[in-house]
Amino acid sequence: MAFPLLTVLALVPIVGAIVLFFVKGHVGKLVGYGFALTTLVLGVLAFILHSQEAVLAEEVSWIPAIGAHYALDLDGMGAILVLMTVLIVPAVLLAEWHTGDEPGARWGGSTFFALALLLQGFALYVFMASDILLFYVAFEATLIPTYFLIGGYGRARRSAAAIKFLIYSLAGGLVMLVAVAGVYAVTAGAGSPSFLIADLVGLDIDTNLGRWLFAGFFFAFAVKAPLAGLHTWLPDSAEQATPGTSTLLVGILDKIGTFGMIKICLQAFPEASQWATPVILIWAIVSMLYGALMAFGAKDLLRLVSYTSISHFGLMVFGIFALTSQSMSGSIFYMLNHGLSTAALFLVVGFMMRRRGSADIDAFGGVQKVAPVLAGVLLMSGLSALSLPGFGNFVAEFLVLAGSWQRYPVHIAFLVLAMVLAAVYVLRMYKTTMTGPVTEQVATHVTTDLTLREKAVVAPLIALLLVFGFLPKPVLAVADDAAQATMATVGVTDPAPQAEEGN
Repeated sequence: MAFPLLTVLALVPIVGAIVLFFVKGHVGKLVGYGFALTTLVLGVLAFILHSQEAVLAEEVSWIPAIGAHYALDLDGMGAILVLMTVLIVPAVLLAEWHTGDEPGARWGGSTFFALALLLQGFALYVFMASDILLFYVAFEATLIPTYFLIGGYGRARRSAAAIKFLIYSLAGGLVMLVAVAGVYAVTAGAGSPSFLIADLVGLDIDTNLGRWLFAGFFFAFAVKAPLAGLHTWLPDSAEQATPGTSTLLVGILDKIGTFGMIKICLQAFPEASQWATPVILIWAIVSMLYGALMAFGAKDLLRLVSYTSISHFGLMVFGIFALTSQSMSGSIFYMLNHGLSTAALFLVVGFMMRRRGSADIDAFGGVQKVAPVLAGVLLMSGLSALSLPGFGNFVAEFLVLAGSWQRYPVHIAFLVLAMVLAAVYVLRMYKTTMTGPVTEQVATHVTTDLTLREKAVVAPLIALLLVFGFLPKPVLAVADDAAQATMATVGVTDPAPQAEEGN
């Protein structure tokens, strides 16, 4: 295309962030929200153009000496995650409209808006980058606004949580940097240095070296996703940050991990990906079960939602490395639906916290009697998270299970167990907080139901989850194309259907 739509899409929120460092107060928030809505329009336009098979790609030489390019393209998976990103950010900004207005707040609300827009712009660059060095720069740049969002707003131990987030993320990023340098060495040795992912596909890389490079990238993405053992930064960060920041963290930033596993690990290192698959599948199952069990025992609502995400990321990773088109398509579709359902959960929990003044599950009880709309929204958000039929999450989880069954029937039993546990911890949370007699604390503090603004935050999220549950084809067709293309690049095919005995 002559018009650089992808560059404009990524730069609009970044420009908006810069503007908000000069325009403060209520006017600044209105201006920032205008930039978020503009990005939403551009993102939806890009998704529609991609679904109509328009070629969206931009490439210019960036650092010729090392073969780096400013290269963006919008493949199917990138288009879905761009759509998810531009949908979530306006909901977060509207939900956090009064953040920073509190007496004694470290920074104002317009600064929160600026940091959120900056994070959005960098994330969009990650989802559209087709040059590994550009991907890495944007990957690391997302840490800056996220660190200040966690450390600048939230609860008492937010500074410690922000530092822990930064340490883990920098560790993963430094390991990835070594792998990026290895990519340069490999391509330079082949005669033409390049960081373009397309140039790595099909490149003859020494088996052992390819496996080491794969491990470097995968480690960084496993920290970001995160998988069990590399996850401890997430519950602390989500618990101490504002609900809106936690939404950006889990709904958008963590998807970079699963996105990178497909975009770079599978496509650039197909042999190493197949070599590592048995271990990764077990690791994914452990993450699913660990996250579910920890969510079951969590006492803090924000911590509970973060542990559910660790479990769900395990399912996404399993679907990716089951290496069937159906399971991979389900994982890609799950990224979108998980982003929306997690946003709904975190934000409605934020509404509960603002009323009650606490995120402790035991601090609630009988809320549905005094705030029935709030209770209904929490129930709908929870049902989407546990993948009730009718929500997009169900379609995604079913595809992962159906696509993985023929190759890994024993593994599937553990996946199903984690899904059963999801129903238990979600319904238990709802029962404890919303049903039963109205406690004295709830009667004192929870005196209003959802406001019009709060309804405007969650209604579109739940509506989209229902639309994707009943009408998944428009988005799922894009995910299918992305999965098929990745399977072809990796060089694997779906298992042949097994004939019934006696036929």
